[in-house]
Amino acid sequence: MQYSFKEVFGTLVVQKELFDVVAKPLVEDLIHGKNGLLFTYGVTGSGKTHTMTGSPGDGGLLPRCLDMIFNSIGPFQAKRFVFKLDDKNGVDVQCEVDALLERQKRDVMPVLKTPSGTQIDPEFADMINVQDHCRADEVDEDNVYGVFVSYIEIYNNYIYDLLEEAPFDPIKPKWNNCNTPVRNGDFIPPQSKILREDQNHNMYVAGCTEVEVKSTEEAFEVFWRGQKKRRIANTQLNRESSRSHGVFIIKLAQAPLDADGDNVLQEKEQITLSQLSLVDLAGSERTSRTKAEGNRLREAGNINQSLMTLRTCIEVLRENQMYGINKMVPYRDSKLTHLFKNYFDGEGKVRMIVCVNPKAEDYEESLQVMRFAEMTQEVEVARPVDRPLCGLTPGRRFRNQAFREELSRKLELRGGPINAEREEQSLSEMFLQNFPPLPLCELLDVNDEEALPKLIEALEKRHKARQMLSQEVAKTVLALKTALQEFDSSVVSKENYMQDKLSEKEKMIAGQKMELERREKKIKTLEYKIEILEKTATIYEEDKRNLQQELESQSQKLQRQASDKRRLEARLQGMVAETTMKWEKECERRVAAKQLEMQNKLWVKDEKLKQLKAIVIEPKNEKPERPSRERDREKPIQRSVSPPPVPNAPPVRLRHRRSRSAGERWVDHKPPSNLPTETVMQPHVPHAITVAAASEKALAKCDKYMLTHQELASDGEIETKLIKGDVFKTRGGGQAVQFTEIETLKQESPTGRKRRSSPPNPDLPGDAADSEWTDVETRCSVAVEMKAGSALGPGYQHHAQPK
Repeated sequence: MQYSFKEVFGTLVVQKELFDVVAKPLVEDLIHGKNGLLFTYGVTGSGKTHTMTGSPGDGGLLPRCLDMIFNSIGPFQAKRFVFKLDDKNGVDVQCEVDALLERQKRDVMPVLKTPSGTQIDPEFADMINVQDHCRADEVDEDNVYGVFVSYIEIYNNYIYDLLEEAPFDPIKPKWNNCNTPVRNGDFIPPQSKILREDQNHNMYVAGCTEVEVKSTEEAFEVFWRGQKKRRIANTQLNRESSRSHGVFIIKLAQAPLDADGDNVLQEKEQITLSQLSLVDLAGSERTSRTKAEGNRLREAGNINQSLMTLRTCIEVLRENQMYGINKMVPYRDSKLTHLFKNYFDGEGKVRMIVCVNPKAEDYEESLQVMRFAEMTQEVEVARPVDRPLCGLTPGRRFRNQAFREELSRKLELRGGPINAEREEQSLSEMFLQNFPPLPLCELLDVNDEEALPKLIEALEKRHKARQMLSQEVAKTVLALKTALQEFDSSVVSKENYMQDKLSEKEKMIAGQKMELERREKKIKTLEYKIEILEKTATIYEEDKRNLQQELESQSQKLQRQASDKRRLEARLQGMVAETTMKWEKECERRVAAKQLEMQNKLWVKDEKLKQLKAIVIEPKNEKPERPSRERDREKPIQRSVSPPPVPNAPPVRLRHRRSRSAGERWVDHKPPSNLPTETVMQPHVPHAITVAAASEKALAKCDKYMLTHQELASDGEIETKLIKGDVFKTRGGGQAVQFTEIETLKQESPTGRKRRSSPPNPDLPGDAADSEWTDVETRCSVAVEMKAGSALGPGYQHHAQPK
């Protein structure tokens, strides 16, 4: 099994290396006003909580994130309660007076107070003792910052505030004075929190405790206080197994300073509130291994269900991005996915740390975890967030501070006090020091003429000095007025210049805004066109798929039709060949029969011509007298002498052969109209089926057929013909008979004419010998069995008529 990840850490990796690769970019984005989500995922006992929290002497990701935040914004933090979070996931800025009143009010109220941070709990002191002093780059020095933390858990798909001050411990049972646990009815379950959506469509936990912190120690102390309330239990696989999902939220509020660099701007539009969520997911577990029962079994079921919902949401997001569809993501199926819905929709960067236990028992579960983690890399959710522009001069904080320090230094060098009373005192003293001293004015006598003139002289000197000072002051005032006027004119010109520049900049900004609006409209139009094109492409793709399916079905149908056509053509070719062969045989048979018939007719004509010739050339006196009908009855009719054999023809050898019906099954067809002949010779076929009418059932049992046919001969006697044939099966499943030969049985009266036994007169010429012939019926007294195509001559072939 191979899985690909962006970074893989070994078993000996230190927390600092993991923090620099995974969490440090998220903290930098937080300081720059962007949201982030970091969660640990894995099976139970794989080290998720250790990765997030750390161990004594080696802090995890959470304390290192806090340390980097306060190292970066430490000198730029606002005083407490300058930033005030509202109950709608927003933040306001208070003036210094309101913040001071808020601080005094919170100090006297018995509510959750922010930890002092003077004394660090030794239980976690080693975890936050990070010596790296990691800082973020490009921190805005003209902003003031405020950090707020909150800690919640998702237990059995309910959200609980771990920082809420409850009158009792909701996890451990409450004990009464008798040192026994109270009844179940006395328990007041902790109130679960609900999720709400703010005006920016971000999800937040309503009524959650959010504490403002000023240092790493203070923030981690808040986390540790909530960690003690988190639900843990002992299972077969983990002694301290987390039974809930822990979510530690860090919110960073920042606002710019005014133009003097002293106070925070009160405009709410200039305030930026970013958020970093650190999630310690509970591990997936199999109850068959943990042997969980009761509450532990219910907790395991809810944990696995929430993780399955997380996996389903990621898979749906991946499908929407890969295939361009807009399938609904089931965020609301779990509180965990519903809380971080805005992250998966693109309002921040998401990082996941997959913790894998190398134990062999966790092999299958670890494979599922890594398969899901590899799939999540294909989902892109981060997009930049624009920060508002304040329009003030950058670097004003330090410039104003440097100006005040320089002013104080110069005043100190001049030696004068800074307050007004000391300035007035020094000015009066300076004037008095410039006047000449007054003489000793003591009048001892009325007639003393020296003291008064000295006093008058001193006063005159002082008057002159005062006039001189007044002139100098007037000159100085005039010069100062002139300088002020020049300064005012220069200021006015500079103001005019700045107003012109400002108006130009405003025009430029207005033009840029118009251009921006135009481009935004153009972007919307293009997005609308893109959406239409995507829908059109989707429709075309659907039509393409349908047409391809239809084409495939038509192709299959054509292939089936072509195969059917080939089979039909082969069948028709076979039938045509068979029919052709059958008709060729039939035509040959008919042609042979026709030839035989014509030959017989031709022979009969020849015989008649010969007899006619003999009659014509025979002498009249030797012509025999034809007896009358009465005499014919009394006297036997004499037959004519049979002619000699045809010249050059072999002698006819009559033979009586046995019927071939022996050993075969026959159908003896005797119509009921036949008359009994009562002759000694009767046709007899053994093992025959005698029927009065031919039937298919009888034909199916036999392979030979014989029809007994009677007709009246020319001499008035009954002639019996035995018509034989072969029985064969037809292609349609029926029976057919093909006639092959005819046997004739004829009965004659003994009083009739007989054929002459004496040879013909040799003295007679050939023509006279031909006159001895009579009709065909007088030439044979018995029937002879023949077949079509016999070589005995035309005199015998006319008895065998084919079908």
